[in-house]
Amino acid sequence: MSDIDILSFGETMTMLVAEQAGDLAAVRHFEKRIAGADSNVAIGLSRLGFKVAWLSRVGNDSMGRFVTDSLSKEGVDCRHVTVDPSHPTGFQFKSLELEGADPVVEYFRRGSAASHLSIHDIVPDLLKARHLHATGIPAALSDTCRDLSHTLMSQMRDAGRSVSFDPNLRPSLWPSQATMIREVNRLASLAHWVMPGLAEGEVLTGFDTPGDIAQFYLDLGVEAVIIKLGAKGAYYRTQLNEAFIPGVPVATVIDTVGAGDGFAVGVISALLENLDFAQATARGNWIGSQAVQSRGDMEGLPTQAALRLAERALRRQSA
Repeated sequence: MSDIDILSFGETMTMLVAEQAGDLAAVRHFEKRIAGADSNVAIGLSRLGFKVAWLSRVGNDSMGRFVTDSLSKEGVDCRHVTVDPSHPTGFQFKSLELEGADPVVEYFRRGSAASHLSIHDIVPDLLKARHLHATGIPAALSDTCRDLSHTLMSQMRDAGRSVSFDPNLRPSLWPSQATMIREVNRLASLAHWVMPGLAEGEVLTGFDTPGDIAQFYLDLGVEAVIIKLGAKGAYYRTQLNEAFIPGVPVATVIDTVGAGDGFAVGVISALLENLDFAQATARGNWIGSQAVQSRGDMEGLPTQAALRLAERALRRQSA
């Protein structure tokens, strides 16, 4: 058996975060970090003690080295990240928002090394991982990335591994909304656990209630659907039961980017620990609440020790 618990894949970019508020054009100083929904989840799960492998491509440049060094320092296995001599590492600029508003993000990723991921990057040992986490972002980057997403999800599911999927819609990366809806739902049907936000679910299914959105995916063969409802919490539904799980109050929201990735970390980690869907959704809510209280996409994701401490405190409160 493989020593990998979780396989994740996609694009990690260098992120230049403004150190002062206002129009990005006027900002002179930036802090260098990394960004990528798929790798945020990989980092969060690694911090919780899981062995996580990352499949990607980076350019043969300083930004690519920064990406792999940053992920490796978080304990993520980057042995299967390919250094592409012909294409650059993608990057982005992110504004600083002082009132908790969604930041402005400008992407420079077209033609990036990661957009050239393909089924030829699959290493057989990676398919021995216990779990695969996928999002809709790689499938939006290129036809070859879309083939990779479909192949990995199909092969892992056929091998009896569990598969989670977060749509993470990026409309600007798709040629049309109709193509996005068709292809993202095609991938979702290959997962066991699907985790859309409410607005994403409305776009993808045409329904506007959590129950109807969830049933749409259950009818495709999904085991469970967990829908993010922002500050209100989340809703899950399986063929056997359903429930709304209230959110965790947050006094000050600093940065909303990465909250959904934190939610995915909570749900996946709990389900792999054999907790039930109510407990997994509650953990997702809590980790999501931590993510929005720090500046950065993944800086607020907790360690295993912090999670255990918080869960013990919650059990005492409810006793």
